[in-house]
Amino acid sequence: MKIYAAHGVKDFIVCCGYKGHLIKKFFEDLRMRGSSVTFDLATSEVTYLDPPCEDWRVTLADTGADTMTGGRLARIRHLLGNEPFFMTYGDGVGDIDLTALLKFHNDHGKSATVTAVQPVGRFGAMYLEDQDPRVHTFNEKPENGGTWISGGFFVLDPSVLNLIEGDEIMWERGPMDELAKQGELMAYRHHGFWHPMDTLRDKTVLNEMWASRSAEWKVW
Repeated sequence: MKIYAAHGVKDFIVCCGYKGHLIKKFFEDLRMRGSSVTFDLATSEVTYLDPPCEDWRVTLADTGADTMTGGRLARIRHLLGNEPFFMTYGDGVGDIDLTALLKFHNDHGKSATVTAVQPVGRFGAMYLEDQDPRVHTFNEKPENGGTWISGGFFVLDPSVLNLIEGDEIMWERGPMDELAKQGELMAYRHHGFWHPMDTLRDKTVLNEMWASRSAEWKVW
C-alpha cells in the first residue's frame, strides 16, 4: 500500500476473506499504536496527540471465506467507479513505476494490463552439452530463462468484471485467458526489482533485505 501511496494512490479496497477480522483489527488499532493519546475518563473522549500516520481511505470489504480471486473482484464491483483501477494480490513487492504503468494502460486503450517480471532464479544454472560432462558456464542466480511471468500488479477497466460469472472463478484462469484471446490483455515489462512473498524462505529473504536497508521496493 505504501508503494501505491508513493504514486498518489491513496484510496484502497481490501478484499477480505479468511481471517478478515484480523485485517479489520489491524486498521482499527493502527492510529492507537502509533500515536500518543489522551483518555478523558469523565467524558469518554479520546484525543490523539499526533497526526494520522497515513492520509489513506481504506475500505475493508467482506468477499467470502472461500471466494476465488476473480469472484472477489466481482463482489466489489459496486465499490468501483467507471475509471480504470489498479489491482494487486499483495503477495509480491517491487520498485514498479505505477505512474508509468497507468500511462501505458491508458495509451494502449485495451481492457487490461499485467505487469510482466523476470524473477531471479533460486538455483544455480549450468550449461551442459550432450554427452559432455564439463560445465561450460555456471550462473549462481540466473534470470528465469528469459521467461516473463505475471508480477501481480494490474490495471483493469471495470468492463473486465463482466467476464467473472461467480465466486468460483479464478482471475488467473478464465478471465485472463479470455482477455488474451480477445487481444485485450497487454503486458507492461518491468526490468527492475521484484520478489514474491509466497513461502517462508521468501519471508526470510525479504525481512533480511529490510533489516539491512537494502529493500529495493521501498520507494517512499
